[in-house]
Amino acid sequence: MNENNIKILHTPTKEDPFVILSKPHGMPSAPLTEYDKNNAFCFAADLFPEILNVHGKKKIEHGLLHRLDNDASGLLVIASTQQAYEELYRSQKNGNFEKIYSAICVQNVKNAVSLGGFPPVPVIRNMLNGEEFITRSAFRPFGEGHKQVRPVTSESGLSAERKAGKAIYDTKIAIKNVEGIFARVQCKITAGYRHQVRCHLAWIGLPVLGDKLYNFYFTDKEKILYFKGIMLSFPHPLTGKKLIFTTTDEIM
Repeated sequence: MNENNIKILHTPTKEDPFVILSKPHGMPSAPLTEYDKNNAFCFAADLFPEILNVHGKKKIEHGLLHRLDNDASGLLVIASTQQAYEELYRSQKNGNFEKIYSAICVQNVKNAVSLGGFPPVPVIRNMLNGEEFITRSAFRPFGEGHKQVRPVTSESGLSAERKAGKAIYDTKIAIKNVEGIFARVQCKITAGYRHQVRCHLAWIGLPVLGDKLYNFYFTDKEKILYFKGIMLSFPHPLTGKKLIFTTTDEIM
């Protein structure tokens, strides 16, 4: 584990019982087994062993509130007390936990058709600086080993609808800068499904640069996934005051 590439943005205290850290590309957020130590959570646990006393949704993840894909970078929050975990988890369930991601995307309107399994794009948009819109769908597992997901809408067909959950997920997409075929975007969510943002971007013709799963035109020359969690906002677990934590949107 390259500890020098993990940044601690907030140290847990009695008054603020949680850790905020930024993990690098290529590092898992959490362990897969109790013996797995090469991940961001275990690095935090070495520094702040009190987080091991928290019992979360998954036993080996303790107070970790959410995860980032291995290839992504960015912010994670870990509760350091049981009370903090339960309050933060409740905030997530109630839609009061906001996340913003920054990505560099490649404009390609044929991407979803090339990948297969996507419903028709609801609206074909001109990707212009400053444009903002919401992409909305349910989701279903897709592909060999269910390593991917696909959006599900009323136009997906009965088979796809049967495989999807009932929850509908929104991704608010803001086009920040367009240069040729590349676009820097920021995406905000309050409720997340696995790969939600990357899949929604791929669906509307903005696959993330370096995305092995959702960019049909991915090549091995792309060394990293240009996708980063740059903002977390949630109510303080003890006081309810709105907190905002940010990091640079530079992907590298």
